[in-house]
Amino acid sequence: MAARDSAAELERMIERYNDAWNAQDLDAILALHAADMVFENHTAGERAEGDEVREHIATIFANWPDLSFAGRRLYARDGLVVSEWTATATAPDGRRLTWDGVDLFPCEDGRILRKDVYSAAHRARTLDG
Repeated sequence: MAARDSAAELERMIERYNDAWNAQDLDAILALHAADMVFENHTAGERAEGDEVREHIATIFANWPDLSFAGRRLYARDGLVVSEWTATATAPDGRRLTWDGVDLFPCEDGRILRKDVYSAAHRARTLDG
């Protein structure tokens, strides 16, 4: 296994990845993906592969322009990271929402091979009261 797939290196890489998501920096996000990566949101029934991933993430940002994530826990081991997070965003009707989720990241050669998302978005809580 390459040194960049060690638990410590992957933890640092996912921290950069999370920062890129919060900045909605599509180029920085994609720079951490393998060319043929798979992005699958199992809760939403959405899947994108390879070149489709850029447009998929761009659509997420267009639909949720203030989407942000706060990490709750990060578990890293050689070749795999599990990230627990809480998302916050404004819904199209103006309500501020928050929900929890988990991402699974198999990695190889310092790149994300897959992003498997499982979230409680269907049970989002309103922050506005």
